[in-house]
Amino acid sequence: MGEGDAKKIIKHIKSWKGKLSTQWKARANANQAALEKGDPFGYAEVCKGLSTMKLEGSLSATDRQHLSRSIEFLSEELANALGKTREEARKDIEKAAEG
Repeated sequence: MGEGDAKKIIKHIKSWKGKLSTQWKARANANQAALEKGDPFGYAEVCKGLSTMKLEGSLSATDRQHLSRSIEFLSEELANALGKTREEARKDIEKAAEG
């Protein structure tokens, strides 16, 4: 992944307005599939969707695990592409997810 793609992913996190299923099992299956697919844009959507849900209330254990994994995968990819530490990339992701 290059710097341009990394910036697109950050922008995607900020602008994504999709909704995750309110049914926990459907949401867990969809998030698991997105994480297994290996697409950074899918990670971004899991991250944004679950971050939004977290702000609105509590997350299930599976939701927390999926959120953590999506941020972990994204921070590693973005850190490499942007020449940042994982912690710096994580802060960028969390800031984008809030917006």
